[in-house]
Formats: sequence, structure tokens, C-alpha cells
Amino acid sequence: MRPSPQPLEQPLAVDAFAPGHAPILETRHLRWPDESACAAFAAALARKPGLHDAFIELRGPLGAGKTAFARHLLRALGVTGRIKSPSYALLEPYGVGDLAISHLDFYRFDDAREWVDAGLRDVFAAPGLKIVEWPEKAADLLPAPDLRLTLAVDDDGTRRVRVDALSARGRALLA
Repeated sequence: MRPSPQPLEQPLAVDAFAPGHAPILETRHLRWPDESACAAFAAALARKPGLHDAFIELRGPLGAGKTAFARHLLRALGVTGRIKSPSYALLEPYGVGDLAISHLDFYRFDDAREWVDAGLRDVFAAPGLKIVEWPEKAADLLPAPDLRLTLAVDDDGTRRVRVDALSARGRALLA
């Protein structure tokens, strides 16, 4: 089943001031008419020097393109070989040179405490890029992200993307 699109006149719904999280410092609204636009945004983001220790949240309904974006970003960073969705494994770690990358997916969480039980505090305490799909399933246990991408799909397959910077690093990544 295809997610129902939101009219362009209405902003994408986001919990801008979730408890324990920083306010949104900057917002960009993008349209990705096709996957190459998604790949181009990921490639541009991969060239930003502050990305290596960033935390990026990916939000949106099933099929919105969260995993596709993560794959494009990982490829642009130089990850080779198969890039798997972490839906079942929870965490797929990657390394490119001295860059540690953690791609996480919390879709299967039924309780936010599963984040603690899985030992993910250590992942977030370590240096490296963190890309998280379905972060809302870990509630307020996650640190504030640097960037939050919220994706929505229109009837024609176009993706509307809201990119929120929630830290100085996030603002630099949008510059």
C-alpha cells in the first residue's frame, strides 16, 4: 500500500521540539523527482567535512526512501560491496579508511528500552557517522541529531524532503 501524500501547501509533520532535543536551527525543503536527485543530494552531503561525526535521522513512512538515501550516502562515502538494510540486524557497521559508519534501523522496536538493552549507547558515544531510520521508535533515548530528513511520497513518486538542522554541525552540513 502506498503512503498517502500530503499536499504541498502543508509542511511535513515533524516534532520540532521533542522533549530533550534541540530546536530546529534551519530548514530546507527539497523535491527529489527521481532517485538520481536523491543520489545527488547524498553525494553533496558526503563531501561535507563535518559529516564524519554527524548523527542523521531519517523519518517517513514505509517506502518513502529512507534506506535508498542511506545507501546513496554510503556509496558516496566510498562503501563498496553489498549495503544491506539494517531492519533485521538493527545495526550494519561500515568502515571507509578511518571513518566508522553505523547504519541503524529501529523499525522493529516495540519499546524504546530496547535501544538500551541492545547496548546502543556505546555506538552513539563512539566517533563516526550515525544514520538512523525510524528514530522515533527509540523515543527520547537518542541524542539530538545534527540533521533530520523527513521524507514523503507524492502520487507521482516524487519525494518531498524536509531537512532540519538541529545543531551547529547540522547547519554547516546544509551550508
